[in-house]
Amino acid sequence: MATMDITEAQREVRTRFVGGFYGQLVAGLLWLASAGLATWNSPRVAIATLVFGGFFIFPLTEGLIRLGGNTRPLSAANSLRDLGMQTAFVLPLSMPLLVPVTGYRLSLFYPALMVLLGAHYLPFVFLYGMRMFAVLAALIAGGGLAIAVEWPRSFSAGAWYTGAILLAFAAIGRAIVRRERHASGT
Repeated sequence: MATMDITEAQREVRTRFVGGFYGQLVAGLLWLASAGLATWNSPRVAIATLVFGGFFIFPLTEGLIRLGGNTRPLSAANSLRDLGMQTAFVLPLSMPLLVPVTGYRLSLFYPALMVLLGAHYLPFVFLYGMRMFAVLAALIAGGGLAIAVEWPRSFSAGAWYTGAILLAFAAIGRAIVRRERHASGT
């Protein structure tokens, strides 16, 4: 079986996942739901919602992609298929680091998770062939560091910030893919 060149494989990933639109949309809404719970309910409920809800980001993303009319998986010739799955496991495997951090100071939960999430997005630059993911990674990880240093007692600030950034980048990714499709005439 022949494999695609990297540029073709990235284009297929970018097209199939609409520049990360659905994933960022689902994740952004989840972060905002957690932020609302952190603000108006309790930290425990907010954390549980984000952590356990995170396990459903990919299935919900896939469902939305299919509802959007794209039922084809990435082709077998796409050499980046496995990278997507490997990248998906980076975040849950690094999340045990949150236990001692939040044991030290509960209000560091979101900033610490933001740093992990930012690191998680770095491989997306290559996977999608989109530099916007480097900017997203920097804004999320840098935002986490800034919030931890400047507002260490604010529990929900990081969640509100991250939810908003994810929704903004969902729109940016979708616009990039639409512009690319328009330029190529497909």
